[in-house]
Amino acid sequence: MGSRVRELVGATPATRDRYVDLLRVASLAAVVLGHWLMAAVTPDGVGNLLAVVPALQPLTWLLQVMPVFFFVGGFSHALSYRSLLRKRPGGPEGPGGPDGSKGSEGSVYSAFLRARLQRLLRPTTVFVLVWGAAALLVQLLGGGGGLTGVTLRMVTQPLWFIGIYLAMVAFTPPLLRLHERYGWGAFAGLAGAAAAVDVLRFAAGAPYVEFLNFAFVWLAVHQLGFLRADGRLRRPALLAGAGLAAACALVAFGPYPLSMVGMPGEKVSNMALPTLALLAHGLWLVGAVELLRAPAARLLERPRVWRTVVAANGVAMTAFLWHLTAMFGVYGALLALDVPLPEPASAAWWAQVPLRIACAAALTAALVAVFRTFERPAPSAPGTGRGPLAASGAPGAGPLAALGATLCLLGVLGLSMVGFNGLLDGRTALLIAIPVSAPAAVAMTLGGWLLVERAGRGRGAR
Repeated sequence: MGSRVRELVGATPATRDRYVDLLRVASLAAVVLGHWLMAAVTPDGVGNLLAVVPALQPLTWLLQVMPVFFFVGGFSHALSYRSLLRKRPGGPEGPGGPDGSKGSEGSVYSAFLRARLQRLLRPTTVFVLVWGAAALLVQLLGGGGGLTGVTLRMVTQPLWFIGIYLAMVAFTPPLLRLHERYGWGAFAGLAGAAAAVDVLRFAAGAPYVEFLNFAFVWLAVHQLGFLRADGRLRRPALLAGAGLAAACALVAFGPYPLSMVGMPGEKVSNMALPTLALLAHGLWLVGAVELLRAPAARLLERPRVWRTVVAANGVAMTAFLWHLTAMFGVYGALLALDVPLPEPASAAWWAQVPLRIACAAALTAALVAVFRTFERPAPSAPGTGRGPLAASGAPGAGPLAALGATLCLLGVLGLSMVGFNGLLDGRTALLIAIPVSAPAAVAMTLGGWLLVERAGRGRGAR
C-alpha cells in the first residue's frame, strides 16, 4: 500500500483541490468516532449516550458532519461528469466518432454511474455478503439473541448513507443541468421543496410525504457542491451565519428537536427523516468549513500531511463500513472476558472510553487490512476498450444504468432498515410503506450492481 500511496502522491496535479480530499476523510472519521462514543452498550442492549445525558446534545451541531460529505460529493460529481462529457467521442477532448458524431449522453451517464458506484458498491457488496453468510450461520446454529442479535440488527444501519449517496450520483446529470441554468435558483428550489414537505408533514399531517425529504434535503446540500465547483460560494461567513440562525430559530420555535442525530423514542428526528432544520444545519457547516479552506490548503502543501490524507482516502469507505463491526466486537470480547460494563455516563464508563475506542480503532484497522483491496477500482479487462467511455454509443445504456442504480438504492436502504437479525423468521421493515426483507434487499443490491456493470461495459463487453 505504501508504494501505491507514493505513486498517487507523486501524480497529484498542482490544480487538485486537496482540501476536498481532507473534508471527505475528516467527515467520515468524525462519524465513526461519534458512533463509538455515543454507543451506550450494556448486557441488555444498546442505548445512546445523548439520551442518557441530554446536556451533550448541542455537541451534535459540531459532530453531525454528514452534510459536509454530501457537499464534497456534489463538488466531485460535477467535476467528474463534466470531464466525461468533454472526453466522449466527438467531445472537445475526445476522439471523433467514425461519422463525426458525438457519443450519446446516455452512454456517458452509464460510464459515470459505473465509475462512481464501483468504489462504493464493491466494498459494500463484500460487506453485505460476509455479514449475510455470518448471520445465516449464526441463526442456523440457534444463535441471534443478546448482544449478537443487537449486532445483527444494527451493523447494517450505516448503509443508509450509501443508499442516499447512490441517489446523489444518479441525480447528478439532471441536477447539474438545472444548476448550470439557474445557479442558486436550483438550490433554492430544492430548499423550498424541503420546507413545503415539512409544512405538509407537521401542519397538514399528510401521510408519507416526509419521505420526500430524503431527496430534497440531501440533494440541496449536494447542490452546494455544484456551486463550489463553479466558484460561486463567495461569502461563506454569510452562509454559515444564515444557516446557524435558521437552525436555531427552527429548533427554538418549530417542532424540531435539539439533537441533529436520532434519539431513541423521539417522535420527531432531524436525521431520520431529514428535516428543514437539518438542511439549515448543513448550510452553517458548509459555510464553516469553507472559512477554514485557506489555512487548511496551506497545511496540505506539506508532503507528510498530504500523504496521510491520500492514504486515508484509499481506505475510508472500508473503515466506515466495518467500524460498527469492530465496536460490537470489542464489546463482545469484554463480555466474553467477564469485564464489567459500567453504567453509561458513570465515572467508570468515562474512564473506560479511551480503551474501548483504542481497541475499536485497532480492530477496524485489522478489518481494513483484510478488505481494503475491494475499495480499489477494478482494472479494465483486456479487450473491453481503452477507457471509461469505451461503451459510448451502446444502445439503452443510460436507462439500464438508471434502473440498476435505483435497485441498488432501494436494496441498500432496505438492508439498513431491516438488518440481518430474523433472517429465518422472515423479518421485514417498511421502506417507503413497502415491507422489505433482508434477502430481498440483498437481491436488489446485487441485481442493481450487475445492471450498472453491464450498462457501463456496453459494447466493449461484447
